[in-house]
Amino acid sequence: MLALGKLLELTLTGHEPASKIQLTPQGTRLRWLAEGALEITPACGRDNGMDLLLSAGIHGNETAPIELLDRLLRRIARSELQPRARVLLLFGNPAAMRRGERFVEQDINRLFSGRHELSSGGEAMRACELEHLASSFFIDSGRERLHYDLHTAIRASRIEQFALYPWVEGRRQSRRECARLQAAGIDAVLLQSKPSTTFSAYTYAELGAEAFTLELGKARPFGHNELVNLDRLELRLQALIEGNEPPVEERSVERLKLFAFSRELIKHSDAFVLRLPADVENFTELEPGYLLAEDLASSRWVVEEQGARIIFPNPKVHNGQRAGILIVPADASLLD
Repeated sequence: MLALGKLLELTLTGHEPASKIQLTPQGTRLRWLAEGALEITPACGRDNGMDLLLSAGIHGNETAPIELLDRLLRRIARSELQPRARVLLLFGNPAAMRRGERFVEQDINRLFSGRHELSSGGEAMRACELEHLASSFFIDSGRERLHYDLHTAIRASRIEQFALYPWVEGRRQSRRECARLQAAGIDAVLLQSKPSTTFSAYTYAELGAEAFTLELGKARPFGHNELVNLDRLELRLQALIEGNEPPVEERSVERLKLFAFSRELIKHSDAFVLRLPADVENFTELEPGYLLAEDLASSRWVVEEQGARIIFPNPKVHNGQRAGILIVPADASLLD
C-alpha cells in the first residue's frame, strides 16, 4: 500500500511524509497538501467531472467518520478502489484528534465564513487553512461540487443518522441531494433557514457546493465504534468515488423525515439554565407550554410550536453561543 494511504497514521503521529506525491499502478495520484489533507486525482482519462470533498475530525473525538475515511483511503492506496471523481480528504482538527477531545481551545465549526478573522489561536488558524484548501479544490467551474462534513453527536439521538442542510438567500435546497442522502442511510434532514458558521455552510454559501453536515451516531473513542453502522453511507461514498453511483430516485425523499429550524437558544450569561434532563436525546419531542430554558439576565424560552423537538442541547457553551435548537416538522414542498 502507498505510504500516503496512511494519512490517519501520519496525522495522529504529527509526521509529515517524505514523499508528497505518489501514484498507484493504475495512475491514480495521491498528493499530500498539508497536515491531515490529501488530494486524490483520477488516472488520465478517468475523470468524470465530480469534485468530492470529504471531511471528518472537525471535532477531534468524533472518531467513527474518521475511521470511515481512513478505510476508503486505504482501499484507494491499495488500488481496490479506482477513483473517477477528484477527492479531497480532510481531517479537520489534528491537534484535537491527537488528544481525543472535541477541541483544544475553541470549536472550529463556529469559525468559518470569516469568523476565524475575529479570533486567534491554533483552531482559528486551522479554520482559515481549511477554507483555503476547500476553495483551492473547488477551483474549476463546470464541475459537480459535493461536500460531506462527517460528524458524530455529543449525546444519543432518537434519529441516529441525520443531516443539516445549509441555507443561503436566493438558493433553494435540492430534492435530488436529499434523495441521495436517503440512499446513503440518512433518516432525517434539517433544513436550515439562516446563515451559519460551520464548514459545510462555508462550502455551500461561498464555494457553491452542495454541502451537508452529517451526524452519524454518538461520539466514541477510536476502536469503539462497532455500534455505529455506516455500511450504507460507506457504499454510497465508494460509489461516488468510483463514479458508479446508482440513479437517484427523487421520490425516495418522501421516506425522509424533514425538519425546519424554528428557534435557537442563545446563552447570554452564566445564569443560563436548561430545563431538560442532562441525558435528554436529540429529537426529543416537547409539548407546547414546556419551559425549556431560562437566562436570568434576559430570557425565558417556552415551547409554543406543535411537534417541536430539541437538538444539540448544551448548556456548557460559552456565553453568546447556541445552547440548543428547536425544530419542527417540514415537508418536501420546501425543496427544489
